[in-house]
Amino acid sequence: GKRDYVDHVSSVDKVDGVVKLDTADFGDRKVFVQLACAFRYGSEDLDVIGLSFRKDIWIQQVQIYPESHKPQLSAMHDTLLKKAGDNAHAFTFEIPNNLPCSVSLQPGPDDKGKACGVDFEVKTYLAKEKNNPDETIEKKDTARLIIRKVQYAPSEVGPGPKADICKSFMMSDKPVHLEASMDKDLYFHGEAIPIKVKINNESNKTVKKIKVTVDQTTDIVLYSADKYTKTVFSQEFGETVDPSGTFENTLSITPLLAENKEKRGLSLDGRLKDEDTNLASTTIIRQGVEKDMLGILVSYKIKINLMVAGGGDVTVELPLMLMHPKPSGIFSLTHTEMSDLSTQCMFLLPVRLFHSLIHLFFFFSSSSFSLRPEQSKDDVNV
Repeated sequence: GKRDYVDHVSSVDKVDGVVKLDTADFGDRKVFVQLACAFRYGSEDLDVIGLSFRKDIWIQQVQIYPESHKPQLSAMHDTLLKKAGDNAHAFTFEIPNNLPCSVSLQPGPDDKGKACGVDFEVKTYLAKEKNNPDETIEKKDTARLIIRKVQYAPSEVGPGPKADICKSFMMSDKPVHLEASMDKDLYFHGEAIPIKVKINNESNKTVKKIKVTVDQTTDIVLYSADKYTKTVFSQEFGETVDPSGTFENTLSITPLLAENKEKRGLSLDGRLKDEDTNLASTTIIRQGVEKDMLGILVSYKIKINLMVAGGGDVTVELPLMLMHPKPSGIFSLTHTEMSDLSTQCMFLLPVRLFHSLIHLFFFFSSSSFSLRPEQSKDDVNV
C-alpha cells in the first residue's frame, strides 16, 4: 500500500489498513490502533528529563481486539484480509480536512534525532485500557508507522501574477519603470519558472544588473506567532540598461532543495525515513478553517530587484505557488469537484523475531514481538 494520503481540500483520503494478530498470550489485554497528527517543536532527547516538545493536534483510536470496530470494508480491505489470512482485523481512519499537511523543518548539520515539524503516525499497541495514563505500554508491545498527508496541485491553473512599479531618483527628472509577470500562478517542484521582465529606464542613471530571489516564509501558528523568511534561490543577471534605454526579456529560475541543504529551519515536505524530499509545498487553506489548526503555513514570493548605479534599487514582488503534480492514477479534479478518493495502507505487525519479517506485512504476538530499542518510530519497513 501507499503511505501518502492526499488532501483534496474538500476531503482527505481514508486510511485503510489491516492488522494480523496472534492472540495466544494477550491475556486480558486489548489491541488498539491509533492515528495521531502531532507537532514536534523540540529535541526528542529532552523528553527524558520531563520536557515534552510534542503537541498532539488530533488523535483517534479504535479497538480492534476484542473486536469493537467494524469498518465498512473497501476493495483494498478485501485484498489485504485475503492475503493476511486468519486473525486479521481491518481498521479505517478518516482524516479531517482541517488538519495540516506533513511538513518537517530542516535540521542543522549538527542536529540529531527526529526533525521538528508536523507528522502523522499510525500506532498499534497492547493495553488493558484505551486511555489510562498510569498504564505502562512497553516498546515490544507497540509498532509504529509514519504516513504523510500531502496536497497536490489543483487541475485548474490561475492566471499569472503581474506587478509593476515606477520609481524616481534624486538628481534625475524621470523615473525607472519595472514590470514583471508570469504565465501562471502555480509551478511544480523542479520546474523552470520563466519571469517576463520589462524595464523602461527614463532616468539618467544606469541599471547595473538584475537580481532575482525566491523567499520561503514559514508561519508557525500552532504554539506561537513565530514567522520567519529564508531565501531559497538567488541569482544575479548581468543585464545593464543605459539611461533612456529599455530592456525586455524572460529570465528563468528554478528553486531547489539541493542548493539549500545547510539552511537550518527550512520547511520541507514531510520525510519518510531517509527518503529524499523537496522544499515544502505551498499551503492551500480551505475557507472556514482556523489557521491555528494548520500548524505550519508555507508560502513563497519572488523578488525582482534592479541594482541602480549611484545607490538605490527598484523592486517588485510576485507571489508563487510551488506544489507537486497529481501522480498518474489520481483523478484530476477542480477544487469544487474533489471527491473522497481512497489510498490505502497495509499495516501488519511483527512476529517473534525480526528476521521473520515478511515482505509488506508483519505479524503480531503479545509476548515476543518487539521493536529494537534503537529504532526510531518510522523504522518499520512497508
